[in-house]
Amino acid sequence: MKDELAAAISSIVAELFGVEHKVELTRTDEQFGDFATNAALQLAGMVGKNPREIAEQLAAKIQTEIDGKVVSATIAGPGFVNIKIADQYLIENLQRPIAQTMQDKTVISEYSDPNPFKVLHAGHLYTTIVGDSISRLLESAGANVIRLNYGGDVGLHVGKCMWGILQNLGGENPEKLSELDENNRLEWLSECYVAGNEAYNNEGPEKDEIVELNKQIYEIQNSGDHQSNLSQIYWACREWSYEGFKKLYKDLEVNAFDRFIAESEVSNLGVDLVKQGKDKSIFIESDGAVVFAGEKDGLHTRVFINSQGLPTYETKELGLAATKWQDYKFDRSIIITANDIVEYMKVVLTALNSFYPEVVERTTHLTHGMIKLPGNQKMSSRLGNILRAKDVLDAAIEANKKQVGEHNQNVVLGAVKYSFLKQRLGADIIYDPDESVSLEGNSGPYLQYAHARAISILQKSDAESLSILSNLTEGERSLARKISEFNEVVQLSINELMPHYICTYLYELAQTFNRFYENNRVIDDERQAQRLILVKIYAETLKNGLSLLGITAPDKM
Repeated sequence: MKDELAAAISSIVAELFGVEHKVELTRTDEQFGDFATNAALQLAGMVGKNPREIAEQLAAKIQTEIDGKVVSATIAGPGFVNIKIADQYLIENLQRPIAQTMQDKTVISEYSDPNPFKVLHAGHLYTTIVGDSISRLLESAGANVIRLNYGGDVGLHVGKCMWGILQNLGGENPEKLSELDENNRLEWLSECYVAGNEAYNNEGPEKDEIVELNKQIYEIQNSGDHQSNLSQIYWACREWSYEGFKKLYKDLEVNAFDRFIAESEVSNLGVDLVKQGKDKSIFIESDGAVVFAGEKDGLHTRVFINSQGLPTYETKELGLAATKWQDYKFDRSIIITANDIVEYMKVVLTALNSFYPEVVERTTHLTHGMIKLPGNQKMSSRLGNILRAKDVLDAAIEANKKQVGEHNQNVVLGAVKYSFLKQRLGADIIYDPDESVSLEGNSGPYLQYAHARAISILQKSDAESLSILSNLTEGERSLARKISEFNEVVQLSINELMPHYICTYLYELAQTFNRFYENNRVIDDERQAQRLILVKIYAETLKNGLSLLGITAPDKM
């Protein structure tokens, strides 16, 4: 609706003043109309006229030429034009489908990215939820979204964990793995990693053992070894990690990943690129390592092959990017990570530009801050000062139980997801368990309850056909006006890859409905049929919006 009106006004501008100008419309306060434009102010210098004079000409033409869609166009201030649209045009736009601006585009969406052999922490939980929502948004606009999950199944962290595993098993004894409780495997792996990390940091002989184990794991991967005792332990524990990740994603009710890509899968391709780059002086040798000297590009130097001849994370990132491009030839690639690797990714993308400039051009790197609790309080964990994904979910469950005496999975998931998504992507995220499960205020459960409340109203009587909507009262029009903003907000969220706009809109929509319901009788009113239709469209809009956030809209609470 907004784009349609803006295009019509742009045509009027061309007709009146002989210039091509893309008119922008903004939503205005309801008392002034539905939309406003400052086109007159922008055109003044271009056509050599007073803004007020331009605004008068625009307003007159808008009101007469956009037939059946505009009921008034009035001038405000030095040259703003406020536009009020006709009720019927507003009604016609209440259930328009989301614009298919991404039709037939292939988008790679990479997020979550936990490492096997390590605990999945709160940051992974956050990117899982945000990545799922962004992917849903892009799909709603017609994109073919391929969800990728990238994790490190080789590297020093694996060496640390394997060291802890061998200590627990009393050596390379794969048969002892069967003695472990299946329900405690991930916790056990995490504890093994913590033990290995502490041993490595103690700078004793254990550190050398871990370094050697790291090399052995690379050799297991390169040789395809599945027979040796060490390899049997490695492959079994690696699989446990992936099984645990998949179970968590299922429990979170996020869409399944299309592919899990392991570092070992892309490592050799990355090494090949570094070798090619070294021949072209893109990479240089330094102290026995191969590095990318980023200073010439205003960046810093990073190691791509270490002094032991092993590829670093940077090299594997090159291999990952090349794998994505070779396998999917995507139109766009989105990567979501914590913001502590911003500079790291700048170096990687700058190096990558020498091989795949089209990939760099099509790549968007989104970042987020730390997940924190109110007042920087800490959650107790057997794994030390780590806020795990499980800790966040458990805290929400306890808060839900404290509030209503029982645990409702829909409410818990809605609480955590909305609490994360309502905050703008980029900054640190404060997660308050009690606030997140509240049925009052700007929370997921509040919106879930709002949907259930609307459904209960509809169940009291049958809603009629949409065609009877006409001649809206003031209260009806306010609700219809807010509903009509949905597609605009979705498009904004897609353009900026920011789900928080959806959250803000849905909360405002629910508040608008509450005001409508308080002041306008629905059941047993002479306008019952008309108002039931508005309630029905409101509930559908709320449900569609929550779905884009990955949140269930229950019929009952």
